[in-house]
Amino acid sequence: MELTSMFACCLFTSIFCIVLVRFLIKFFNSSGRKLPLPPGSLGWPYVGETFQLYSQNPNVFFASKQKRYGSIFKTHILGCPCVMISSPEAAKFVLVTRAHLFKPTFPASKERMLGKQAIFFHQGDYHAKLRKLVLRAFMPEAIKNIVSYIESIAKDSLQSLEGQLINTFQEMKTFSFNVALLSIFGNDEVLYREDLKRCYYILEKGYNSMPINVPGTLFNKSMKARKELAQILAKILSTRRQMKHDHNDLLGSFMGDNEGLTDEQVADNIIGVIFAARDTTASVLTWIVKYLGENPSVLQAVTEEQEAIMRTKEECGEEKVLTWADTKKMPITSRVMQETLRVASILSFTFREAVEDVEYEGYLIPKGWKVLPLFRNIHYNPDIFPEPEKFDPSRFEVAPKPNTFLPFGSGIHSCPGNELAKLEMLVLLHHLTTKYRWSMVGTQNGIQYGPFALPQNGYLIPKGWKVLPLFRNIHYNPDIFPEPEKFDPSRFEVAPKPNTFLPFGSGIHSCPGNELAKLEMLVLLHHLTTKYRLVNFKNIISNHSHGLTRSLLPQEEQEAIMRTKEEGEFSLGQILKRCIKSDAVLPQF
Repeated sequence: MELTSMFACCLFTSIFCIVLVRFLIKFFNSSGRKLPLPPGSLGWPYVGETFQLYSQNPNVFFASKQKRYGSIFKTHILGCPCVMISSPEAAKFVLVTRAHLFKPTFPASKERMLGKQAIFFHQGDYHAKLRKLVLRAFMPEAIKNIVSYIESIAKDSLQSLEGQLINTFQEMKTFSFNVALLSIFGNDEVLYREDLKRCYYILEKGYNSMPINVPGTLFNKSMKARKELAQILAKILSTRRQMKHDHNDLLGSFMGDNEGLTDEQVADNIIGVIFAARDTTASVLTWIVKYLGENPSVLQAVTEEQEAIMRTKEECGEEKVLTWADTKKMPITSRVMQETLRVASILSFTFREAVEDVEYEGYLIPKGWKVLPLFRNIHYNPDIFPEPEKFDPSRFEVAPKPNTFLPFGSGIHSCPGNELAKLEMLVLLHHLTTKYRWSMVGTQNGIQYGPFALPQNGYLIPKGWKVLPLFRNIHYNPDIFPEPEKFDPSRFEVAPKPNTFLPFGSGIHSCPGNELAKLEMLVLLHHLTTKYRLVNFKNIISNHSHGLTRSLLPQEEQEAIMRTKEEGEFSLGQILKRCIKSDAVLPQF
């Protein structure tokens, strides 16, 4: 019995010691190596700093954060804690060397609209398989055979615009959409082209909407259009299967006998490719048109390069159609395209999510946090690109250093269609610069974000929409008014820059009575500051029994204020209103 008791006691003691030692090891390891979060602010609960981001140029938000905290900092936007990185080394860490630790992530509404099986939302074997299929259709060996078809689309697009006042972005969207359909379906989509356009145009309006699937909402309309779009794609798939011959387009790649993709997977990825191909390419073309119009010497150089290609064809008796080889004789045009991609940086950042706790540069990136490589901040780093605000295509006469120029992302999730995008831009620019001239209407110096950066008026604001200039956000912009929360009249010793101080609005609808308002305030402040001193109104009311308010207001007004206080509605504003109403004067105490 004693032996049994001793054995049990020893066993218990041993187990206890093992558990204690493991706990102590874990405790000291975790406490001794606990890493700090990156510097920065998480803002308000839940909303974080979302309002600060979207109430101004988002690039100003990111640049001011980087200036304050450095190349890695934390924030909280769109309901998610985030770590922002803005150095080439950090971008390489997240997108290339440790890409397996950071998965792609998108808003829920966009995932539902594009389809959960789309390439954007995956990594690992399924992503690698899809990427291989997309690259098969978009690699140079495949797209060099469709140059003449792209040229035909470009010529038709430009001819339809001759002599018209146009919205460049909208027209470029039409052009890039038609090229996307060509690359996906070849010529098989002709019968369904208008239906595909109609459904997709409705679908894309809901990409950034709230995912509320209630009849009448933008999201609901978009989801209905997506369902119809999937039905059209099913018809095209059925027709392809009946034809039983090979196609070299993207759909043909997806339908390869050995790939085993379901119809749902094919549909999701086709919709995803249209999404990726349309707005991004159209945005870049819009910026190129703007920069060429603003830089006559650059436009002349591009035009001369393109005309030289035409002359060579004439001298050699070649057919006057562009070939893949011709697009490789456009170094100046290519540099214009590269510089536009850098300066415009239409994709300012991309979203990733840490799949586990990650250490970087002595900081902790917690599991589940979003990580945003800030491409635009890298492209505007003066140590990498001197005078970054200047449009200078010649800077690309020397290839940029690795991980410093990321217009198409980097690593396994970089854009697989970048060669097609560059090809269609070169083809369109060949015909635009050799056959047309254009001018811009109105002031075009601003930038708008929605979601891609565009020249102002690249989008039209629809009739009937409400537009709210946020004066307070302008007044609290630290790049305009340093330490904006601080009350500092001395900041107005120097007149503020135009359109940065708008207390009375601006333009033809600014307050016509602003001079009277300022005059009456100055007169009152003159007498208030020279003859009186102010005390807390609450103290005056609380000392009513001592007669402090009797010289301030008539008896009936005093009683009314006391009743208001007793009802729990006492406020300084109410007392001031009563002072004004009864012509009362503040006594000096």
